[in-house]
Amino acid sequence: MELADFRGENMKMPKEKRTYCPHCKKHTIHEVHTAKRRKASELKWGQRQFRRVTAGYRGYPRPLPGGNKPVKKLDLRYKCKECGKSHIRKSFRVGKPEWVS
Repeated sequence: MELADFRGENMKMPKEKRTYCPHCKKHTIHEVHTAKRRKASELKWGQRQFRRVTAGYRGYPRPLPGGNKPVKKLDLRYKCKECGKSHIRKSFRVGKPEWVS
């Protein structure tokens, strides 16, 4: 199967999941939500360097990125039902998340 076959596919994901809470320091039930990715900060070192290199009449410092990725990364936010605090795990690529009970 090719990657193009999975572009429109839904990935079934649980609304609630029993997982480790770093605040309670034990496994509890968590609600799972998608977190919106915020705009990248202009104050980060890499962005400051990029602005400095591209300032003036100079061109782009590296080959231009070509095309869009077939799917976007999804950030999941896990909210603990006991303490109410939330944490985010490492993001991964998924076409369309479908929430199931």
